[in-house]
Amino acid sequence: MRRPRRNRASAAIRDLAQETTLTTGDFVFPLFLLEGQNKKSEVESMPGIFRLSEDLILKEIEACLKLGIKGFDVFPVVEERHKDKTATKSYDVDFFYLRTLTKIKKEFPEALIITDVAMDPYSSDGHDGILEDGKILNDETLDILGQMALAQADTGVDMIGPSDMMDFRVGYLRNILDEQGFTDTGIMSYTAKYASAFYGPFRDALDSAPKFGDKKTYQMNPANIKEAIMEAELDFNEGADVLMVKPALAYLDVIQKLKTNFNIPIAAYNVSGEYAMIKAAGEKGWLDSNKAMMESLLSIKRAGADIILTYFAKEAAAHLDQQR
Repeated sequence: MRRPRRNRASAAIRDLAQETTLTTGDFVFPLFLLEGQNKKSEVESMPGIFRLSEDLILKEIEACLKLGIKGFDVFPVVEERHKDKTATKSYDVDFFYLRTLTKIKKEFPEALIITDVAMDPYSSDGHDGILEDGKILNDETLDILGQMALAQADTGVDMIGPSDMMDFRVGYLRNILDEQGFTDTGIMSYTAKYASAFYGPFRDALDSAPKFGDKKTYQMNPANIKEAIMEAELDFNEGADVLMVKPALAYLDVIQKLKTNFNIPIAAYNVSGEYAMIKAAGEKGWLDSNKAMMESLLSIKRAGADIILTYFAKEAAAHLDQQR
């Protein structure tokens, strides 16, 4: 008779029999960049997460590298005065986001820097594409995304992250990057990005909520998984280097499906609402937030994610260091 409990009898045997191992090298830390100097503002719905100005974000990256975190996804906090219907600031080389990306790569060439390609942070409509007569224009949006991607690639960043969910955007961006000599710039595609209720705190952080309607005509229906495979096949064939599932915890089955079917790295975004739930419950004393954090991240890795974008990156890195 086989007795599975024999392999759980002590910490030593449990460690030796452990099937999935979480490491600091799995993490990408999302960062929120403010315009200006010496500015630091906590995101109210995300305790412990701050919007940081250029000088402070450089210090934050330096501190994270010392913890062993090597990947960063940088999002711009764009003031309303800079926004317009066609997101023109997104490819303005003098805009603070692009200037700061250049400085980050110059100061920390060893860091993996990922950017966000979508109109919503810069759009007066708050949508990821051009809004006209209540509809999001797919093909017209691609031109703006292309200009944005080229401007970001020119700063020296390692990878762009198209999060807009427009059809054909991966192939379009790959082609123009290659044509302009940015053949080494990777694409981490937001492949299966669902129209989720878990994005609220992120939109608070960037003040990027839609001013009209919702995003259900371009983000995916949470009920669908076959559609995620179709999206992944398109992005894979169009030249994506990494396929992402967003959110992570409610879509572990989707992560597993992509891992099984595609032989390139799979990323999962442990999003703001998932972070906020654990933080809020921990503050209430309803659960042990550190244990819930590590269990959640482990489940994402176990599902098949090679890369985990998470606001827990610093805390999890410190916890893993203490376990050594």
